[in-house]
Amino acid sequence: MTITVRAAWIEAQKRIVDSLQLEASEAKFEAQLLLQTALKVSRAWLLSHENDALQANIHAEFESLLSRRLQGEPIAYILGQREFYGLDLIVTPNTLIPRPDTETLVEVALVKIPDNTNYSILDLGTGTGAVALAIAKHRPQASIIAVDASHGALDVAKKNVSALAITNVQCLLSNWFAALEGGRFDVIVSNPPYIEQDDQHLTQGDLRFEPLSALASGADGLDDIRQIIGNCLIHLKPQGWLMLEHGYNQAELVADLMAQNGLVNIETINDFGGNDRVTIGKNPLIVSTHWD
Repeated sequence: MTITVRAAWIEAQKRIVDSLQLEASEAKFEAQLLLQTALKVSRAWLLSHENDALQANIHAEFESLLSRRLQGEPIAYILGQREFYGLDLIVTPNTLIPRPDTETLVEVALVKIPDNTNYSILDLGTGTGAVALAIAKHRPQASIIAVDASHGALDVAKKNVSALAITNVQCLLSNWFAALEGGRFDVIVSNPPYIEQDDQHLTQGDLRFEPLSALASGADGLDDIRQIIGNCLIHLKPQGWLMLEHGYNQAELVADLMAQNGLVNIETINDFGGNDRVTIGKNPLIVSTHWD
């Protein structure tokens, strides 16, 4: 039986609501995205051709995509992309899915990186390259090194650098600072793993499909953050900034770790939902102005 474009997404919307308990508006958006992917069309085309008949082969492709979503697979992995800070990024199961909360980290970094300066930036655990690429796009004079310990994630980051034709980002395989001996930076940013290893949320929703190594970090979620903070002063220039994303309930612990390790001017910034999300601290050393 022939079905129209509109009827296909309405039926899919209902199935998504029933299976995944999403809000109707979100389910409709996902159903339309999946249908756009099957049809290889824009949203504008989809809406203007809603009464067209859906060809059998396209309907079958749509059902295949929908089946994956109904099993809980994140839509970003199904589509192979995710928008972040105005950039369309390639996303695979080798990487964490970029989320709006992480745009806070970009916003904070851009405040501290002046326009038209040759600042050196380090992005630790870059994943898709989202944070590094967003900073690079808006600070083209800056030089960004994006590192990750995962070969798979780094391949995705390199593909995004190439696809976006952003020339001031270099991708490097490194377990945090391990491959950066002697490197010093004006700003270090990171969205490291920070979920407790036995957190029940790791077995729910999208997190079930994302790489555990990019999500969990020890009993209290702070193992990687401790490692980054403990080694950051070796790699920060005088007056350089460390900026870390963390869980909504970890700001005080992260700030204390920064203070214990000698950082100053420590501050926590809220995300768009009002939750503590990014804590920053400065290297207190001052550039020497001594002349013989």
